[in-house]
Amino acid sequence: MEYHKFGNTGMDVSKIALGMMSFGESNVENGLFPWASNDKNMEDVFKKAIDSGINYFDTANVYQSGTSEITTGKLIKKFSLNRDDIVVATKVNFPMRPGKPNSGGLSRKEILSEIDHSLERLQLDYVDLYQIHRLDPQTPMEETMEALHDVVKSGKARYIGASSLDAWQLERMQNIAKINGWTKFSSVQPQYNLLYREEEREIMPLASDSNIAVVPWSPLAGGRTARPWEVETERSKTDEISKNVWGKNKSIDKPVVDTIEKISEETGYSMAQISLAWMLSKDYITAPVIGATKIKHIEEAVSSLNIELSKEHLEEIENAYEPHAKMIGY
Repeated sequence: MEYHKFGNTGMDVSKIALGMMSFGESNVENGLFPWASNDKNMEDVFKKAIDSGINYFDTANVYQSGTSEITTGKLIKKFSLNRDDIVVATKVNFPMRPGKPNSGGLSRKEILSEIDHSLERLQLDYVDLYQIHRLDPQTPMEETMEALHDVVKSGKARYIGASSLDAWQLERMQNIAKINGWTKFSSVQPQYNLLYREEEREIMPLASDSNIAVVPWSPLAGGRTARPWEVETERSKTDEISKNVWGKNKSIDKPVVDTIEKISEETGYSMAQISLAWMLSKDYITAPVIGATKIKHIEEAVSSLNIELSKEHLEEIENAYEPHAKMIGY
């Protein structure tokens, strides 16, 4: 495993992060992901990740209604991970009590309440990275940034990050923090993969210029770039969210997937390895947040660190891409 600094901080993170979205109760009320699990197989997946040197684990309060955080905390304890060696990230914004007042958003009330709830579920004293899961247009940015600063100063989080927002919004929030002497975002977590590269226009240049860590979610586009277009998996049969995010652009997405499949056949690498190797070839990428439900997924992700695609193959993949409308995702 390779490690490097997390943006402009001194924190070391593995170049592959394990997304904990697939860990948790599958049948929990308001659970978004029916393929999630906390069975023995998922313990083996987690163990494979730590044995491979992955030290960065990313979850969110809303994943499987909090049970992802619970499972993450249990696994950290089960495998006796040294808290000083690992990096744990979680997020706040989406409603944890749908339909109830003061549930969701980025108000001071919500942020200060949810960090405590997350820490309780994780059985931790602090998280290394606390991220806004999306922007909250109903709350002033000043209120959000001050509350996040107070979370850091209270010792409940080491750093803060932002997920899926526009470049001007990120820059404005950074300036608000700078003017007031508050904690600035150390990372940004956009959707970025071979089927959605729109963040190359503004977010990536901004992050590079400011030395902000880039930790993309869904680097395999919900598995779309890891298998031939017509192949279905158990997850794809039940994953309504992914269908909504990546199922509407077949005419422009299928050629990209077909190109990945072609290069996979030419090189002998799996489509997942090709997709991740492409992403890791970008200097601005800190650590893609991979989802995994099988040991094989960890092995492919880690091995992609050692794959260097030819200039011709990189160009062939990128030339198959066509611009997309803005997608929010999960």
